[in-house]
Amino acid sequence: MSTVSLLAFTGVQSLDLSGPLDVFAEANRFLLPAQQYQLRVIGGDASAGPLTCSNGLQLTPHVHYREVTDASDLLLVAGGPVLVAQAPDAALCAWLRTQAHGATRYGSICNGAFLLARAGLLDGKRVTTHWNDAAELARQFPRVQLDPDRIWLRDDRLYTSAGVTAGIDLSLALLAEDKGAELALNVAKRLVVFMQRSGGQSQFSPYLTPYAAEQSLVGRVQQYVLAHLDQKMSVALLAAQAGASARNFARVFARDAGMTPAEFIELARIDAARGRLERSSLPLKSIAMQCGFSDASHMRRAFEKRLGVSPGQYRERFLPMPR
Repeated sequence: MSTVSLLAFTGVQSLDLSGPLDVFAEANRFLLPAQQYQLRVIGGDASAGPLTCSNGLQLTPHVHYREVTDASDLLLVAGGPVLVAQAPDAALCAWLRTQAHGATRYGSICNGAFLLARAGLLDGKRVTTHWNDAAELARQFPRVQLDPDRIWLRDDRLYTSAGVTAGIDLSLALLAEDKGAELALNVAKRLVVFMQRSGGQSQFSPYLTPYAAEQSLVGRVQQYVLAHLDQKMSVALLAAQAGASARNFARVFARDAGMTPAEFIELARIDAARGRLERSSLPLKSIAMQCGFSDASHMRRAFEKRLGVSPGQYRERFLPMPR
């Protein structure tokens, strides 16, 4: 029997716990007793006792972390809004290091990655986390090799996942490793979720495009681009708007924006198209033309490159149902 342990704390996101637990609990319905998973929630607060989730739900962990000395086959750290700015707990970090070294596999859900990073378990590792916290994780822990667009990611024994429901994606993948794809697919069907989601986290973030201060050279050009997305644009045209030579403009823009003017234009057009796909039922051809793509095929290629999904798939996921 394999032990699956989830570390929780006051302020934890409840779905970070219940999602993975339900995956392995559903798997147990298909498995013989000797093959089943033993599931436990470990309390990570300074003191033992019930804890309150970020949504107000109260739960009592099976055991407090100080009482756990046996190694888990799988140890996952759940996330929660409080983790990003939380001060390190030396005793908990030491326990985590010991447990991670003894576990067959270990990892995090959502921004549970911050707790692993504070324990020194992510240095030099390829990881992902919730898109909203990715920049802060990179800032606080520069030795982490962050891939912010992945739904989940493996680096040897370490598994990290994106936010909230991505813990289900990760758990299904782990289940498939353990028991095979057929069982994982059966569990996914029972939970009415995709076995494997298409695309990365970018499709869920509000904007792809970073913006500079409006009064800066880059900011002025960005505002011009946003106001003229349906028109053809060149480096020479944008340089003229900035009052600079084309060569100097391209250099300054890339330095200050972290991308070329062409990359910014493409991302801005994708963001504009996303908004229209979310709010209207206009034909894809019309949206493509409004946002400056040469045609619907051009828009589809840009979406698939940047988001990993087509515009039609994006609309299916994010256009509200009619009342």
